[in-house]
Amino acid sequence: MVFKRLLGAIGVGGPSVDTVLDGGAALPGGALTGRVLLRGGGSAVDIEHIGLELIARVEAEHAEGESEGSVVFERFTVGGGFRLGEEEERELPFSVPLPWETPVTELHGQPLGIALGVRTEVAVAGARDKGDLDPLAVRPLPVQEAVLEAFGGLGFGFRSADLEYGHIGGTGQRLPFYQEIELTPAPRYAHAMNELELTFLAAPAGVEVVLEADKRGGPFSAGHDALTRFTVRHEDAPALDWQAEVDGWIRRMTEHHDAYGSHAAYGHGSHTAYAHDGAPGAGHHSGPGLGTAVAAGAAGLAVGVAGGMVAAEVVDEIGDFFEGEEDEDEA
Repeated sequence: MVFKRLLGAIGVGGPSVDTVLDGGAALPGGALTGRVLLRGGGSAVDIEHIGLELIARVEAEHAEGESEGSVVFERFTVGGGFRLGEEEERELPFSVPLPWETPVTELHGQPLGIALGVRTEVAVAGARDKGDLDPLAVRPLPVQEAVLEAFGGLGFGFRSADLEYGHIGGTGQRLPFYQEIELTPAPRYAHAMNELELTFLAAPAGVEVVLEADKRGGPFSAGHDALTRFTVRHEDAPALDWQAEVDGWIRRMTEHHDAYGSHAAYGHGSHTAYAHDGAPGAGHHSGPGLGTAVAAGAAGLAVGVAGGMVAAEVVDEIGDFFEGEEDEDEA
């Protein structure tokens, strides 16, 4: 086991810490489990507090353009109030609940380019120090996967995914950011839209599915964004014909956009118009193109790799995020 020594506020020769997450991707709203491993330094110390922070790399749009930064979106206390002896080793198991809106980082085991991490904080003698930062993998809920696979089965492709700072008005969003999954249109809808952006806002009772289509303009009209949302229940994941359901959503967006704002119900989901509400200057945004292709078919919206390059680029971006975070901690 490789321990990362805590320096800075606690000082050289202090205790070291390593956090080990249990294997496999977690689920939004599910338990995140693992162990915090502590090793005492050159002398005994009183461990006052051990905490975990959930961190996301988030993009923000503002008047000067756009920027990226780290957002802590949840904190947990997992231990403290004990004395750690010289060179003593101690293991603290934990199980903490992930927020329901935790972004999805992978689909069918393939990374989407979303960087989430778990950082450990230890407090000794009134001084707090950041420990290691571990990548957090999150897979979609069954109903989220059903919706994504339906898009894939209809011929939509994955283009990119990112996290946007801000709030989607008219929704039950709780986190300070939301995930956008950008899709290329299916051939049957290519005449009506340039792209489609999908956001999941999960909650205990179900999932809000927010759709934003960049609609093509005609000979005598400019293009515009069509926005709508539907609410689906978790228990509907194995019960519905999701391709028919999602196809109905898309047809409603492309053929009946004048009805937006009527709060009409469609199928099993409730439909409501919404607007972006974020930082000054926030609005429509397309995430950085990762060039990721998607194999749509029986397996649904499964992430494909072109020549092995795209997956490496995704890993590099995520790796850069964690290296940058640790460099800041050491500074």
